[in-house]
Amino acid sequence: MSSLSNFAGSDRLMKSFNVPVHYRSSLVSAIKQKRKAADKLKKDFTPTILEIGNLQVILARHFGFCYGVENAIEISFRAVAENPGKRIFLLGEMIHNPGVNADLLAMGVKFIMDTSGNMLMDWNELTADDIVIIPAFGTTLELEAKLRSLGIEPTKYETTCPFVEKVWNRAEKIGKDGYTIVVHGKPNHEETRATFSHSKANTPTVVVKDIKQTERLAMYITGHVPAEEFYTEFKGQYSEGFDVTLDLKRVGVVNQTTMLASETQGIADYLKQVMISHYNLTDSSISEHFADTRDTLCYATNDNQSAVQGMLETPADIAIVIGGYNSSNTSHLVELCEEKLPTYFIKDEHCLLSPNTIRHFDLHSYTEKETENFIPDAQPLRVMITSGASCPDALVERVIERLAEITGNEAPIEAIAESWSTAAQ
Repeated sequence: MSSLSNFAGSDRLMKSFNVPVHYRSSLVSAIKQKRKAADKLKKDFTPTILEIGNLQVILARHFGFCYGVENAIEISFRAVAENPGKRIFLLGEMIHNPGVNADLLAMGVKFIMDTSGNMLMDWNELTADDIVIIPAFGTTLELEAKLRSLGIEPTKYETTCPFVEKVWNRAEKIGKDGYTIVVHGKPNHEETRATFSHSKANTPTVVVKDIKQTERLAMYITGHVPAEEFYTEFKGQYSEGFDVTLDLKRVGVVNQTTMLASETQGIADYLKQVMISHYNLTDSSISEHFADTRDTLCYATNDNQSAVQGMLETPADIAIVIGGYNSSNTSHLVELCEEKLPTYFIKDEHCLLSPNTIRHFDLHSYTEKETENFIPDAQPLRVMITSGASCPDALVERVIERLAEITGNEAPIEAIAESWSTAAQ
């Protein structure tokens, strides 16, 4: 694992990736370039407003492909190009975007397992001549060892996001300082499984999925619940040999990089206060029981969530969030929007079925459903739009075009893009 202690924001700005052109959008690129030129320090989270007839599109300041996703796409497409005639496999979905994964499948790439870690083929079907790509979420040390045992070097085409590796480095340092790691994440998510694996190699580790589970963990820290109940309540979420009576005396929090920032901060603050109260700590002695890890969310997660919060300060009628239904970072953007107005989580423009009907994903029932009369009778119609970090800009453009179409508005995308490009010069 490479050290990323010097991985600076300037690197993200200077690095450009060779991403297929069909993922790009002339309109979105023009808008982003103009906003970036006017706000180099990224302090302005107000949205961009597009007037399309009687449709007003309120576009979040930040959205779409992040550094890690573009890096993963470039490496994956390069792996295909550099290995003609060879069998190429992805350990799992490279990113949580159905269109990008479908493109890779169409190029002949096969998946070894699904997003939950269930095998889609037998390990003995792989040979040392095969190419295996590690997805952007990273993978476990156990799976890396399995690939090496088959004669396959997993780091040859590894697309692990540098910000995920940064969390692993943070967890390793905290663990070597004698703290148990508390990982805030979704236990079955690929990234959390990978972070859990790397962390437990260095120190006792436990995963909490939300503040409610954190409050339950605190009951074991304070001894208000019998220690033996922990092993049932947190089954599958703690490292082998975890000793509740010893391993919860000193803790530090890291997270899955796509979680909701406010929730991670709330979890860290809560555990810190539990330690202060339980051990009667002073400001100078807090570090004896709680590691100040700072937030380990990636820059794109922070930017996209802040942009949604800024967007929500503008009056609107509905919100549309675009992304893969199994995308963690996208789901949190949906949650933020749902607090303020009717919100529809869609995967592409085809979900806009008609002027009256939208197909969308319900995070609460975890099912796709259709809603009638989703467009309110408003003049102008004000629609907020954002997308997750694994959503191509071209998809956002197509959703805008389709939204204009079903609302009876002409969307001359090329002309709009040209106006933004001219204004940016």
